[in-house]
Amino acid sequence: MISKGIDMKKILVIQNKRIGDVLIASVIAQNMKAIYPDSLIDYLVYDYTTGVIENNPNIDNILVINDAELKKFGNLTALIATIKKRKYDIIFDPYAKLQSRLICLFSKAPMRIGFKKRDKNPPLPFYTHNIPFLDHKTKNCGKAIEDRINMISSVFDCSKVKIDYEPKITLTAKEQQYDKLEHYDKPFVMLGILGSTPQKSMPYEYIVEIVNHITKTYDVNILFNYAPHQKKDALDIYEQCDNKENIVLDIYEDSIRGFITLMNKCTLLVGNEGGTIHISKALNKPTFTVFSPYVLKEHWASFEDGKMHTSIHLLEEKPDLFSTDRDERRKIEEDPSFMYKQLTPDLILPKLDVFLEHHLK
Repeated sequence: MISKGIDMKKILVIQNKRIGDVLIASVIAQNMKAIYPDSLIDYLVYDYTTGVIENNPNIDNILVINDAELKKFGNLTALIATIKKRKYDIIFDPYAKLQSRLICLFSKAPMRIGFKKRDKNPPLPFYTHNIPFLDHKTKNCGKAIEDRINMISSVFDCSKVKIDYEPKITLTAKEQQYDKLEHYDKPFVMLGILGSTPQKSMPYEYIVEIVNHITKTYDVNILFNYAPHQKKDALDIYEQCDNKENIVLDIYEDSIRGFITLMNKCTLLVGNEGGTIHISKALNKPTFTVFSPYVLKEHWASFEDGKMHTSIHLLEEKPDLFSTDRDERRKIEEDPSFMYKQLTPDLILPKLDVFLEHHLK
């Protein structure tokens, strides 16, 4: 164990993945700042994910990279050289893919902390500390967060600090004054109608049925959330919906930071598992999550209590339909359409109603 008294000044967290992953891994920064208050903590992320960690008081610098550009060998070697020059004392690599492993290896940082894959140490000394994934979650923060906290507690003395498992989003005073919803007299429900990838999206006809049920049953306004490149699909869904007067299409934010400020003024969110769910939880907004069949709920269902945050997963409704075997889940991920069709509105709506009635009536 490394004790709190040792002066570790420069820390890097590498998380070049999607929005939700970046937000979840930010718990590393906030807990390392508690252990070493005088440390400088940098966070290496893809350019499209920075919005979830902007203004975070535990992150001193955001190092921005482009996904496509980093795949070019010359750009990767240039980044490695930059990281090496910064002379970090500690590097955390929760991403643990080849790019980030190479960055760790050539950084020469005295402490390089990363995950073992399938309980095997990597073939090269990418890390000085190879941390195994936990077998099971033991806390309601979800296994993904617990694994990242375990990267810290396996190496550092945390006895004098209170571990914080909750990712944070920090709003500026101006962002807190967002006022586009002020002229409406009904609460706003944000619907994540499309997942971040096609594999995380429900069949469109199911989405329409859920939207129609909400607008018919509850006295609310609906907002659609989707990525800018998904606008055509969102409009197609809208055209199939009833009660269009309760769906406000004119209010939409096309950036992560814009979505954060808008979501902060909504009552709750219903959507596919992904970054927007994790953002809403960090804003302390109630969430109802529809999990893609191939996603392990134990890993990514965070802070669920059946009231504030709840969810539905196909395996809970039809446990004999398929297994959580890694190879089988990969096959489902390649084409989840059949499995998604098994998670029908008839299964979703009773659970969704319990959630909505608790928060809206």
